[in-house]
Amino acid sequence: MVQTISLETAKDVIDASERKAEEIENPMVITIANSEGNLIAQHRMDDAWLASVNISRNKAYTSAALEMATDELAEPSQPGGSLYGLQTTDDDRIVVFGGGYPLTRDGEVVGAIGVSGGDVTQDMEVAQTGVEEFEES
Repeated sequence: MVQTISLETAKDVIDASERKAEEIENPMVITIANSEGNLIAQHRMDDAWLASVNISRNKAYTSAALEMATDELAEPSQPGGSLYGLQTTDDDRIVVFGGGYPLTRDGEVVGAIGVSGGDVTQDMEVAQTGVEEFEES
């Protein structure tokens, strides 16, 4: 059986992330996916960009599917890089900029978080808060 994240845990991670987004005064969309990249929960804060709904979901999907943070894909996916063009694969679901992180238990990816709505640094900061909440649960 594939390990996953409960809805209750996903909501706790979203709540922690939302508090961070409120602290930095930037509405976000926060997505939690299972280890296969499928949606567990998604939350769109008031006034968050509509485009961020799909972007955050794809960030979570990318982190789960590739078992890595999305920001680690930025450099190798540039022209001449070993993963150039990666973002055009998998039905255009792969995101190659920051804001997505795998969530792990005992060294195994059990889910992922994706955050969108600010600049990449803000997305990463809010997502990292969610990762920390997950690790403490």
